[in-house]
Amino acid sequence: MKLGSAQSKTDPIKFVEVALPVPLNRVFTYSVPEEELSAPKLGQRVRVPFGKRRLIGFVVAVHSELPDDLDVDPAKLRPTIEFLDDEPLVTSEILRLTEWTADYYASFWGEMLKAALPAGMNSEKVRPKRQKAVKLLDPVSADNSKELTAAQSAILSALEDAGGELLWTDLLDATGTSASPVNTLVKRRFLEVFVRDIHRDPLSAEKLPESPNLALTDHQANALGEITDAIDDSTFKAFLLHGVTGSGKTEVYFRAIRHTVAIGRSALMLVPEIALTPVFSRQLRAAFGATVAILHSGLSQGERFDEWRRIRAGEARVAIGTRSAVFAPLKNIGLVIVDEEHDAAYRQWESPFYNARDVAVMRANLAGAVAVLGSATPAMETFHNAMHGKYTLLSMPERIGGRNLASAELVDMREVFKRAGKDVALSTELLDAIGETAERGEQIIVLMNRRGFSQFVLCRECGETIKCENCDITLTFHRRDGRLTCHYCGYNAPAPKVCPQCSSEFLYFVGEGTENLADQLEKKFPALKIDRIDRDTITRKGELEKKLLDFAEGRVDMLVGTQMIAKGHDFPNVTLVGVVGVDIGLGLPDLRSAERTFQIITQVAGRSGRGEKPGRVIIQTYHPDHYALQRAMAQDYEGFYKEELKYRENFRYPPFVALASIMVRHRDVSRTKAIANALRRSLDAANPEKTVHIVGPAFASIARLKNEYRMQLILRSESRRELRKILDIGLADAEERGVELRFVFVEIDPVSLM
Repeated sequence: MKLGSAQSKTDPIKFVEVALPVPLNRVFTYSVPEEELSAPKLGQRVRVPFGKRRLIGFVVAVHSELPDDLDVDPAKLRPTIEFLDDEPLVTSEILRLTEWTADYYASFWGEMLKAALPAGMNSEKVRPKRQKAVKLLDPVSADNSKELTAAQSAILSALEDAGGELLWTDLLDATGTSASPVNTLVKRRFLEVFVRDIHRDPLSAEKLPESPNLALTDHQANALGEITDAIDDSTFKAFLLHGVTGSGKTEVYFRAIRHTVAIGRSALMLVPEIALTPVFSRQLRAAFGATVAILHSGLSQGERFDEWRRIRAGEARVAIGTRSAVFAPLKNIGLVIVDEEHDAAYRQWESPFYNARDVAVMRANLAGAVAVLGSATPAMETFHNAMHGKYTLLSMPERIGGRNLASAELVDMREVFKRAGKDVALSTELLDAIGETAERGEQIIVLMNRRGFSQFVLCRECGETIKCENCDITLTFHRRDGRLTCHYCGYNAPAPKVCPQCSSEFLYFVGEGTENLADQLEKKFPALKIDRIDRDTITRKGELEKKLLDFAEGRVDMLVGTQMIAKGHDFPNVTLVGVVGVDIGLGLPDLRSAERTFQIITQVAGRSGRGEKPGRVIIQTYHPDHYALQRAMAQDYEGFYKEELKYRENFRYPPFVALASIMVRHRDVSRTKAIANALRRSLDAANPEKTVHIVGPAFASIARLKNEYRMQLILRSESRRELRKILDIGLADAEERGVELRFVFVEIDPVSLM
């Protein structure tokens, strides 16, 4: 289905096609009641009957007469119930973008449109927050027949000082009066009371930094020049800005945004984590004022709506946000930036699946804008695109001020085990380095990409581990609240005193997480102020920003955390980074495990030595010879790329092939198997020439998750077009044979096969 309309400007709209948020690859046609003939607009939300339910969908086509290709009987069409918006929430550009995204990712247009709007905007009529306000009227119309009281005079003076208008509550607070004299002045026509929209500004209480005027390095100036030249051409062009950590990519971004705004266009900047948004958003607000809007899940629902509404109205011309901000309704977009473009956080992990990085590139393409993908550790596919001319490569190989990259060393934990006679989390090498760094008054970051106190609980008597009731994984022990937690579904239970299987008291808490690691470090360095950052410690709004600010201003000596602390932050006094438990990532049965390990080590190593003092990185590992670690130690991206490319080519993985993953999920294991096997038969029937290699079905590496069994099929082909053809034909055949596709989830270009 392609969005559009079939009517003249004067013909009434009698029919609409509606994309509904249901897992069906089609749109639905409805008739328009006579009293609503002038209402329908493309992108408008509409409530319609669907079976026995009432759903809210989006108008994607309007017709005065039904086109022949719809092949429906007008008399059998059900009428729409209600059009919800005076003006469409979804712009024509976002309609096109979501249509492309749904088609590319084999998803559903209605679900993609729903995902494109901020949470809370898909149920009912959306209204801004409103408050009662008071304004001065022309005194000519006022009754001057009586003298003003002192309270009334104070009210008029306060309004005059404020420019003639104040919120009701602010007026009463400013004058110390009650409502009575205000109401009297309203009756005497001195004042008017009205209701006005209130903008809930997520940065209103923030202290904004001054924007320094830095001199660009030659590499920065060259990169910026190419980007701004392309912006001036008003044609699509995509760049990969490959700069080592500390090379000044952010300054290039901001100057490119400034140029874009100066020529009358708007700019979008995506960041992978909420952790990065406060830093960049404050810098952008300092540079561009109220024209900057922020979109991410850490905002309240009201703040998200108000920021989105400012963008939609054209009041904000610069937007920054996380993944879903790629659908921000900016007008006349000229620049799209994706910072840390390699990050897996850009992938939407639940249906509808999409990768915001690739959607951002297409958005720039549709708008005739410039896309800039920035990273010190680009995704393999992105760098491959740059090597083959699809993107233009811009290199920034040196740090600002000629500072050296941090020196790095590997600690062989096999040797540490021999010395200690047991497994230990912290080597003497790292502990000594922490002590030396602290004595110099410098700061430390320790990364362990695993939450909790212990990885799992093991019974030494019977050998059983305690697993989640809903998932086929072990529970993680969190000592702070004395509970076992599943990090996938959220299930938790009190930590047992005895084994649930054999009642033995010999329970062993195995493996460290960030909670355990921070606890050990606090005991070894009681004089140091140590803070922890992970998903368990960031539970309230503003807590992450406070922790990062405390560290940046020296109130904390050491940060211990997960990958949330690994990227984007600039702490000049950090001179030591320790990496603990790196082998967790290398041991995952996934095609990108080496790539992700290289990226996270390189990123966190880049936090060290960003100021005037030299930096040091210590990486603890049981696999010191692994090429991902060796290359990360040297921060040698191109060397890693070449070695990883050989591995990908040998095993026929991306970028040499296109991949699709089909996951069947159902609470009943026999139904899961039946659906998966039926899918395989349909795919085989669609693939007689074997142009697509199909693997499975087999149980996924986590066979049961959130109380659903999971079976997976993997499709692989050197031709993306052929892969999509076989996939589409196979799914259509399966649907015709009665396979319940609502239990089938397709991922195109999956970032993980787990």
